[in-house]
Amino acid sequence: MVASAQVDEGKTTTISNLAIAYAQEGKKVLLLDADLRKPSLHRVLSQNNRNGLTNILTDQIKWRDAIKSTEIENLSVLVAGPIPPNPSEILGNHRMNSLLEELKEQFDIVLIDTPPILAVTDSLIVSALCDGVIMVVSAGKVDKELVKKAKASLEHVNARIIGAVLNNINRKDIKSGFNYVYGVAE
Repeated sequence: MVASAQVDEGKTTTISNLAIAYAQEGKKVLLLDADLRKPSLHRVLSQNNRNGLTNILTDQIKWRDAIKSTEIENLSVLVAGPIPPNPSEILGNHRMNSLLEELKEQFDIVLIDTPPILAVTDSLIVSALCDGVIMVVSAGKVDKELVKKAKASLEHVNARIIGAVLNNINRKDIKSGFNYVYGVAE
């Protein structure tokens, strides 16, 4: 799962690029949009959002009928689907856990895009079902205390934080000098 403390920190871009990189390595990848409040993966991957995760979790369709291929070989997407009135309840339903178990058997990697951690509980619900969480932090945009609060929230639900991405770094603002020559830090 890829998460952030607030909106517009680059979660969707980060997870999309990660999915593409894994697919180009030959891994069978599923990119799943679990942001049931403001879904965006369907726009990024030029897909229709009519049928998706919400339809599956409410037993309207089978997951095999909702997963779509993309233009990128080995990359499939499961869009969010229609915005439900109760996203947290739908994501917290036992059906979500069962779905993820089934998908893990069919794909090498399942990457999940979620809403911001501090905005709603949806991300925390999903994080407890995932093998790991990558935090995306927008440099200079998000307050350090908010990042700490988001991290503490993830730890509270026993989410396994496996890494972080510092996004939108302005190299002109870096005083300590992150200069690289041939892959070696100076």
